[in-house]
Amino acid sequence: MTPLDEARSFVVGLGSKLGSVEVPVAEADGLVLVEDVVASELVPGDDNAAMDGWGLRSADATEPGATLRVVGRQMAGVADPGLTVGPGEAVRIMTGAPIPAGVDAVEMVERTSVSDGNDRNEAVTFELSVPVGQFIRRAGEDVSPGQRVLPAGTRLTPAAIGVAVSVGRRRVTVVRRPRVGVVSTGDELVTEDRPLRTGELRDSNRPGLLAAVARMGAEAVDLGRVPDDEALIEAALLRGAEDCDLVLSSGGVSMGDADLVKVILARLGDMRWMQVAIKPAKPLAAGTVGSTPVVGLPGNPVSSHVSFMLFAAPLIARLAGRNDPILRLRATLVDGLAGRPAAEVNGRVDERTHFTRVLVESDDEGVWTARSAGGQGSHQLSTMALANGLATQPGGVAIEPGAEATILMLP
Repeated sequence: MTPLDEARSFVVGLGSKLGSVEVPVAEADGLVLVEDVVASELVPGDDNAAMDGWGLRSADATEPGATLRVVGRQMAGVADPGLTVGPGEAVRIMTGAPIPAGVDAVEMVERTSVSDGNDRNEAVTFELSVPVGQFIRRAGEDVSPGQRVLPAGTRLTPAAIGVAVSVGRRRVTVVRRPRVGVVSTGDELVTEDRPLRTGELRDSNRPGLLAAVARMGAEAVDLGRVPDDEALIEAALLRGAEDCDLVLSSGGVSMGDADLVKVILARLGDMRWMQVAIKPAKPLAAGTVGSTPVVGLPGNPVSSHVSFMLFAAPLIARLAGRNDPILRLRATLVDGLAGRPAAEVNGRVDERTHFTRVLVESDDEGVWTARSAGGQGSHQLSTMALANGLATQPGGVAIEPGAEATILMLP
C-alpha cells in the first residue's frame, strides 16, 4: 500500500498555482492576492468620534459633576466648519462624526445626563472627569498613505475585502479561481426524481462533491452522471480536461470488472493507481490528461468525501495559491473509539490509518472533546453528515475513553 503522506504529496504535486486575473474586490472573497495593496489615503480620513456622546474641552471636565452648555450637534458624514466649542460648552456628537474645532475629548452618552429633551438648548452634566483624547479616533490611526495594508499572498477574507475598499481599491489582482469539474459514473446511479428499482442508487456523490468544491472557493463545473459506457466516459473526461483546471471522478477506480474509469484514464493520460494505507478510501487514481490533473475518487459515499478532503482539497488549495486547508486539533475522546486491541490482519500489522467520523465540541474553557458520530461503514453517509471531524486511529487500534486523538476537522 502507498503511505498516506506519499499519496498526498503526489496528488498535490500534480498542480501548481494558476495565473492571475484582475477582479472587482466584491468578487474576490477567498482568492489570493498576487500584488500588494498599498494605501493612498488616510484611514480614517479625519479625527472622529469613537462613541455616541458629547464633544467637549477636557479642561472643562477635570472633576466629576461638570455641567456644560450645549451649543450644537455634529452628525457623522456632515462637516460643519462653523461649529466651534469654546470654554464651558459641549456639542452632541455621533459615532464617526468629525471632531469640531475646540473639542479635544468625547464622553459617551451613558455617563452623562441632560437638563431636558432639547439637544440644542440644554445643559449636559458629566458624571466623571474626562481626559484629553478620550474616545477620539485620530486621522490615519488605522492606515496611512504608502502603507502596505495587504501583502501579496494574502487570502482575501471579508475583513481584508473591507480593508481594500477602505483604502480606495475597487479591483485587485489575484490568483484566478480554479475550475473543478466533477463527473460520476455507473449504470446504477439515478438522477431522475422517481422511485428506485432494485440495485439502483441515488447519485449523491456528485452533488456532494460539487458542494465541497464550491466550499473550497473554486468554481464547480458539473460534468454530469455518465453510465458505464467507455465512449461516454472518455468524452466526459476529455471535456473536463479541456475546460477545467482539475477533474474529479467518482467511482470506477477499484478492482472490479466494471471499473471503466481506471481503464479509460490509463489510455488517456499519465496515471498512477494507488491503494492508499487508509480506511476508508483506499483506492485512488491520480495523474494528468494532457496538462490537466485528474483525480479518481472511490465510489463509496464516505470514501469519496474522505478522499476529497485528504487529496483533492489540498490540490485545489495549491491551484488557488493557498496552503493546506485541513485544520488539525487534539481532542479528548469521551467514550473512546472502537477498534482492534492489537492491530493485526491475517497475522500482519495493519499499516492503515483509520479515519473515524466524530462530533467535536468545545466547552466554555476551550477544551475540545469528541464522540463517535455513529456507524462507520464506508456506505453510511448519514454519519458523515452528522460528523464535523475525522479522528485518526493509526493501525485501527482502539482508543480508550479519556485518551486524546488528532482530529482532522471537516470543512
